[in-house]
Amino acid sequence: MRARVGSREVEVKIAMPSARAARRLLRTHGFRVRRPRVFQDDLVLDDRRRSLERAGCLLRLRKSGAKAWLTYKGPARAGPHKDREEIEVALPPGAFAEAQGILERLGFHPVFRYQKYRAEYARPREPGVVAVDETPIGVYLELEGPAGWIERTARRLGLDRSRYIAATYAELYLQHCRRRGAKPGDMVFPGPR
Repeated sequence: MRARVGSREVEVKIAMPSARAARRLLRTHGFRVRRPRVFQDDLVLDDRRRSLERAGCLLRLRKSGAKAWLTYKGPARAGPHKDREEIEVALPPGAFAEAQGILERLGFHPVFRYQKYRAEYARPREPGVVAVDETPIGVYLELEGPAGWIERTARRLGLDRSRYIAATYAELYLQHCRRRGAKPGDMVFPGPR
């Protein structure tokens, strides 16, 4: 979702049984499509010592349909929501490879790739957004907005706080691999992309 320099990303994820169930739940409660479903391909970059990861930070390049973004996320604050600084800039069309090249020359190399299909939903005059993320490891709602809005929206949707997930997709993917005894790699859909 989009942020301005110096803004905070406040969000929670909630596992859902299917994308169809997630969309039905949102429509039933007055949410409408804000951004249609699109394929997203994300690269997380770090230096060889994983300095950003160790500091709780993230540097990401994202392709979303024909658009691309470069994002920095700072360390998360403790609490029921993932709450962290987010600085994001839209890249000019076709600049994804060039941005990756610049970052690699500065010592930042891809350390994890993850993919998802995302659609964004909102209710009129409300400050937050709900994304339906279809990932290779399951479907998640992502509620992003002010903490009070997240709490009210989760209650309205009948989603108990015990279902909140503050983990990143990389952390969820590693948990998924451990549960299945699988060797971690990238969280990507099978087949060519």
